[in-house]
Amino acid sequence: MTRFFGIEVIMVMGITDIDDKIIKRANEMNISPVALARIYEEDFKQDMAALKVLPPMVYMRVTDNIPQIISFIKTIISSGQAYATSQGNVYFDVKSWGKRYGVLTAINPDTQDEAVDSDKRHGKDFALWKAAKPQELSWNSPWGKGRPGWHIECSTISSAVFGKQLDIHTGGIDLAFPHHENEIAQCEVYHQCEQWGNYFLHSGHLHVKGSQEKMSKSLKNYITIKDFLKKCSSDQFRMFCLRGRYSSAVEFSEESMEDAKNLLQSVSSFIRDANAYIKGELVCDPVREDILWERLANTKVTVKAAFADDFDTSRAVAAIMDLIHHGNRQLKAVTKVAVAADKSAVLPSVIEELVRFRTKVRHYALALPEAADAVPLQGAAGAEEHTQEQKERRKQLMRERKPLLEACDSLRGDLAAFGIHIKDRAAVSTWEIVEGGQTEKQTEKKS
Repeated sequence: MTRFFGIEVIMVMGITDIDDKIIKRANEMNISPVALARIYEEDFKQDMAALKVLPPMVYMRVTDNIPQIISFIKTIISSGQAYATSQGNVYFDVKSWGKRYGVLTAINPDTQDEAVDSDKRHGKDFALWKAAKPQELSWNSPWGKGRPGWHIECSTISSAVFGKQLDIHTGGIDLAFPHHENEIAQCEVYHQCEQWGNYFLHSGHLHVKGSQEKMSKSLKNYITIKDFLKKCSSDQFRMFCLRGRYSSAVEFSEESMEDAKNLLQSVSSFIRDANAYIKGELVCDPVREDILWERLANTKVTVKAAFADDFDTSRAVAAIMDLIHHGNRQLKAVTKVAVAADKSAVLPSVIEELVRFRTKVRHYALALPEAADAVPLQGAAGAEEHTQEQKERRKQLMRERKPLLEACDSLRGDLAAFGIHIKDRAAVSTWEIVEGGQTEKQTEKKS
């Protein structure tokens, strides 16, 4: 929104660092829930950075906002829409909010409640404050020791930053009810407003191919981001996501990732060819710039309209790929080599194949791993040892592949003796025939 539409966005991300699952896991690991939450938080931030996801402007932790949450709950109670129980719990009274409850998901608060085995008045009432259990992390409150309910956390945090109105609220489709529905009720009671959130953007789930279940840690059918990035890049995952609507479920598979890789490769190849043409390194028929400018203008309009239509990224990608398709048709290289009438017309094709094969061999020989691939560091000594191992590995590969580079140089020398000159550049290799003072050129694209 900022880059494309020029809208200044203030993004806040709430971090739930205390809940039932965290408490249970912390007890199993014999560490404090807050310490465990910090581990998860940092791991999450590292994964987002690895995916090149821009961080929010503000992170807000629940445990840093307990006084504000208690104050928020007190206001709802004084408004008559919440009640405290003798057990130290506080619940939102859904029926007291009447037909205003359910504006997001059309839930009717007057439908018959299921039997409730708790201190709630009604089955649909939800917790604002939970009384502390033995050996559980808790805070003092007017209702006794306890901790916040799930929904009240987000309402308090967002209100602390944005006040009584929020432009956009995001989350997975499974959060529409009850989480977002309950947030709306809490905030509209607290702020005494008609509409708290203007837009709710619910993203679809990520599914494993052949499964109707979402990819989830609790279902043990997930792939970690760290493992994923060993095989694919962040840009490839981004293209995978862009091909579908954010609000629809998407199926993850090797085939879908391969499609994303191919699309990115097409974009990269087009950009390389366009740059080569601009530099005079790509020999092709004259480009009809008037047609390309017209198509570019139309594509910009289509992409903007797609983004404005509930962020329809799939339509935007299709428009860009269509532009690239027409650009590639104009940038298609053609043979410009002139040979004497008494020479074989097969010569240019033979040279092309030789140079193409040589280019593949040369690129392979030069494609050495970086000296410091990303690995988990185990202290300074471990990092130094890994760097040294990588350097030795590079040296070994250079020694092994040196004969290939020497063969490439030998072939270039042999062809030069017949007036065929090869020039190696960063992304392309060009060749030319020098004959009778005339130089005719041909460009071989990178394989």
